[in-house]
Amino acid sequence: MPATSPAHHQRRRRRTNRLLATAAGVLTVGALAAATLPGSASAGENHGGKGTSHGHHGRYQDVQLLSFNDLHGNLEPPSGSSGRVTELQPDGTTKTIDAGGVEYLATHLREAREGNRYSVTAAGGDMVGASPLISGLFHDEPTIEALNKLDLDVTSVGNHEFDEGAKELGRLQNGGCHPAEGCYTDKRFKGADFPYLAANVLDEKTGKPILKPYWVWKKQGVKVGFIGVTLEGTPDIVSAEGVKGLAFKDEVETINKYAKELQRQGVKSIVALIHEGGFPASSSYNYDCDAPGAGDGISGPIADIAKNVSPQVDALVTGHTHNAYVCTIPDPAGKPRMVTSAASFGRLYTDTTLTYDRATGDIARTAVKSANHVVSRDVPKAPDMTRLIEKWNTLAAPIGNRPIGYISGDIVRDGTESPLGDLIADAQLEYGRTLDAETDLALMNPGGIRASLTHAAGGAEGDGVVTFAEGFTVQPFANTVNLQDFTGAQLIQVLKEQVSGPNEAAPKILQISSGLTWTLDLTKTGADRVVTDSIKLNGSPIDPDATYRVATNNFLAGGGDGFPTLGQGTNDLVGEDDLKALEQYLTANSTPTAPIAPPKADRITIVQ
Repeated sequence: MPATSPAHHQRRRRRTNRLLATAAGVLTVGALAAATLPGSASAGENHGGKGTSHGHHGRYQDVQLLSFNDLHGNLEPPSGSSGRVTELQPDGTTKTIDAGGVEYLATHLREAREGNRYSVTAAGGDMVGASPLISGLFHDEPTIEALNKLDLDVTSVGNHEFDEGAKELGRLQNGGCHPAEGCYTDKRFKGADFPYLAANVLDEKTGKPILKPYWVWKKQGVKVGFIGVTLEGTPDIVSAEGVKGLAFKDEVETINKYAKELQRQGVKSIVALIHEGGFPASSSYNYDCDAPGAGDGISGPIADIAKNVSPQVDALVTGHTHNAYVCTIPDPAGKPRMVTSAASFGRLYTDTTLTYDRATGDIARTAVKSANHVVSRDVPKAPDMTRLIEKWNTLAAPIGNRPIGYISGDIVRDGTESPLGDLIADAQLEYGRTLDAETDLALMNPGGIRASLTHAAGGAEGDGVVTFAEGFTVQPFANTVNLQDFTGAQLIQVLKEQVSGPNEAAPKILQISSGLTWTLDLTKTGADRVVTDSIKLNGSPIDPDATYRVATNNFLAGGGDGFPTLGQGTNDLVGEDDLKALEQYLTANSTPTAPIAPPKADRITIVQ
């Protein structure tokens, strides 16, 4: 399955300039200190005056919208940095908080709903895909079961919902046992209790959405419509097989089309669920995104989308970039509108108040308020979620608990060049040489590395032990390792494609195997950021006319992630899956008494 970057935000017609080393912009310490706590925003001042009431019998009715995004099957608390959030303190400093895990998410959501008779829960896509073993091994049936228990009402599709193709997505929606592996338990998989929305994903033959484009929540005369879309660029970051026969349309045009349709049906309160996101000026979940000014605290595709989506839409729940923000961005009429995202992996949830005007059937936008909340682990675990996790872990244990290697410290995926990226590239190079001894180097896309390897034991295996389950969490896509021949000129072009073309605004720096070195000059722009004369293999400059044997995964070998030149290789040889390559490398190169040390990540020289 495809290995995609969570930070992918390049669009065909919308581009934002962004330095590689920053999420978006630079926020001064003074601005950080001035940010309000907790991170919240309102779309204007609260309306008031005589007759204003938020009770059922008054004109105005508060509707609680709880939302989250990019769960990626993380039922158990994520480890390492994937299981922490950064919180801004009143004095401008930050601290990290352990967060996530559906046992805690369930408790937080259930507590948040208490006292709110009008409450709806929505999600912004990527509920499944790139999932840890407990979910991924069972084609994400456990996650759908968990979402049902969470009382999720509706979600948009994300790009990862297409990792295994539209038919498998349909099975997750409608139920039924897996066509190849059958039923995992004595009960038939019933599918999602909630609708997946895919307004801009069309069947190429019929021209119609493959799933519902919208859904309307109703309660005692209150009606709120939800339109769900994924990013138009999904085909660029998902394997061709996963999106075969599908067309992905422009997000804004699609949302505006269905907003008009809902209006014609008398539904005037509308929320868009958009699997596309942005980059806030701070990594703290409670950063005041509106402190610089409405719309100033965030960049990236969602800012452009928000400015163009019809004013008929009252709020935008977003995702994809795995960032946390609660911002107001002016709509085409110049009026502020709430745009939210709750990071990823179930670490946060967003609580938004939509004030419904029974007289008009619309949302009183000046009263909309929203804030992100931490899914902290200091609350009781939800017993039904604990039982669900235990059930699936019992089934996965014979496979997942098997040791595959040993490490002397955390091997993280963080950074432009990461220690784990180096390790995986080295593993693929070594595996490639078992297929063809002439293999010269390996390239790995950073988005295919889904988690770090942590030294601390996740279970009973002991510190420093890498289990198959942990390896699966790192590389869950079942990509194959492919060998191809490239000229030196093509190899140089591949490296330049990291920072140009589709990847110019959001560079994707390939992780490289030992022996390959080059310099990234961030003082320059576009392809010039790759210093051509610096590219060397084992100390020798790359010869443009020579032929090099390169190992990649099949996603890259098909030109994925904006690397068209990688799709032009010759003399293809397809090996086993990339997780097998990692497992073999760890097993061959580590023992309990001689564990692997974290690589230095010193193959790419960065000039800033």
